[in-house]
Amino acid sequence: MDKVPITVRGFAALEEELKHRQQVERQRIIQAIAEARALGDLSENAEYHAAKEAQSHNEGRVMELESMIARAEIIDVSKLSGNKIKFGATVKLVDEDTEEEKTYQIVGEPEADVRSGRVSITSPIARALIGKGVGDTVEVTTPGGGKSYEVVGVRYGG
Repeated sequence: MDKVPITVRGFAALEEELKHRQQVERQRIIQAIAEARALGDLSENAEYHAAKEAQSHNEGRVMELESMIARAEIIDVSKLSGNKIKFGATVKLVDEDTEEEKTYQIVGEPEADVRSGRVSITSPIARALIGKGVGDTVEVTTPGGGKSYEVVGVRYGG
């Protein structure tokens, strides 16, 4: 069972989602199944089948969350430091073609969200950045083709 690196914030979000799914969603779905059963013939009862499908989806996600939590290796980013990029670093990059600035934090896979500026440690951009420092250039193969970035900032602490 491989450990999965995750930030303190990411771990708390997983625990919160698990708690919500177990204590709120599970009860809501059980109630929906009971209401649908009361409508009669289950073979042609769309509400019943939808509720059972929601139950299956919810329970699958609960099992997935429990597995992620069990395998989590919590890393407190606020205690990290250095000038080389590693897990938890917030990295400022400049696209060498467009001069556009981008900022990403390298986080665990379960908490990655590119729109929020959090990229997974397993993503191509994070793998290219690990071990680099300010002034280094990285080449990243993206779905849209190759990109070249210059690292202009590395910080830790959230």
